[in-house]
Amino acid sequence: MNCHANKSIECTVQQCAHHCDEANYCSLDRILVGTHEGNPTVDQCTDCKSFRKK
Repeated sequence: MNCHANKSIECTVQQCAHHCDEANYCSLDRILVGTHEGNPTVDQCTDCKSFRKK
C-alpha cells in the first residue's frame, strides 16, 4: 500500500481504509471526531466519524 501518513493524526485502527499499514498513522488531511452519546464523559463515548471499513 502506498500511503501518505499524516504525522498529526495517529491511528491504530488497522481495519480502517485510511490507516497506513506501514505506520500507525491516518492518511487523511483531517478527520471528524463525533459522539454517539448525548452527554459524553469518557473517551469511549467518542467516535472517528471519518472511519471507513477496508
